[in-house]
Amino acid sequence: MQVDARAKAAQPEWKRILPGAAFALMMGAVGLWLARLTFFQNLGLSALPLAILLGLIIGNSGLISNVPALNPGLEFAKAKLLRLGIILFGFKLTFQDIAHVGLPGIAIAIAMVASVLVVTWVLGKYLFKMDDETTLLVGTGAAICGAAAVLAAEPVLKAKSHAVSVAVATVVVFGTLAMFLYPLIGHALGMQPYAYGLYAGSTIHEVAQVVVAGRAFGEEAANYAVIEKMIRVILLAPFLFALSAWLRARTQATTHTRTPLVIPWFAVLFMLVGAFNSLHLLDPAWVQGILQFDNWILAAAMAALGVRTHWRSVKQAGAKPLLLATSVFVWLIVGGYAINTLVLLLFV
Repeated sequence: MQVDARAKAAQPEWKRILPGAAFALMMGAVGLWLARLTFFQNLGLSALPLAILLGLIIGNSGLISNVPALNPGLEFAKAKLLRLGIILFGFKLTFQDIAHVGLPGIAIAIAMVASVLVVTWVLGKYLFKMDDETTLLVGTGAAICGAAAVLAAEPVLKAKSHAVSVAVATVVVFGTLAMFLYPLIGHALGMQPYAYGLYAGSTIHEVAQVVVAGRAFGEEAANYAVIEKMIRVILLAPFLFALSAWLRARTQATTHTRTPLVIPWFAVLFMLVGAFNSLHLLDPAWVQGILQFDNWILAAAMAALGVRTHWRSVKQAGAKPLLLATSVFVWLIVGGYAINTLVLLLFV
């Protein structure tokens, strides 16, 4: 046994990582395939939540519990591949898109992100008495860009796998509900395409869910909704910096020792990639190819996260995360409409 352990330790790092990383990439590919099926497209489920669900099923089935050789690669996938995926996610951005929704769109996006984070923190900490990690992850997913934002916040928070899985689950449940509810709300209130697009884009969790809810109202509304959603995505990097600085200040206040500021460099690179993409130097076909690759590695990171999450841990979280997410969803609908209406009255 000692000889085997020494032999494994003497292996090059890439050989230790390769089996688990390849397995994660394979699960990510399955998640991408599932996301192309009409059934899941109609539900607005993208590859990321499908990949984590696949990982949860495989990880908790016992099929790979006796294959420890996969562990290094799975850890690599949910850490390093995750960061690379967030960096390349910047190719979804072009700063020129902001001009299409104007100052009202920018103001609404900032107000919604800030309000959702505050509401989530107050309810999670003081009403439901939840832990910081789960509270912040639920709020991040609802405020910014769903599962991708939850994944981006995970390394900054150093969150446990089950907290990430719970937060992603709330994104899936309430984002799916939003796709069906929002067109009904928009028609009932007699909203115009521009106003509806800003409302849907500023308050629905995932990009895919925004697209479905927007198209259900009309193509013009869908275009405004996606651009508004992209402004929220752009706010991901400033949020991660603010989160890192806040965690540092809180640690210093409790320990009375100076700690260095942990800079989320992947967030810096995410913004730089977005700035580069705004120059339109790459052929659109290349950008599309990069985004497809990016979706694959993010799905692989999600799948690895799912494998490393045990049902027992998710069950131990109890009903509180669901109650918190329900409360935040009500705020997104009601508070979001109020903020959208007020901003449009001020600017238009």
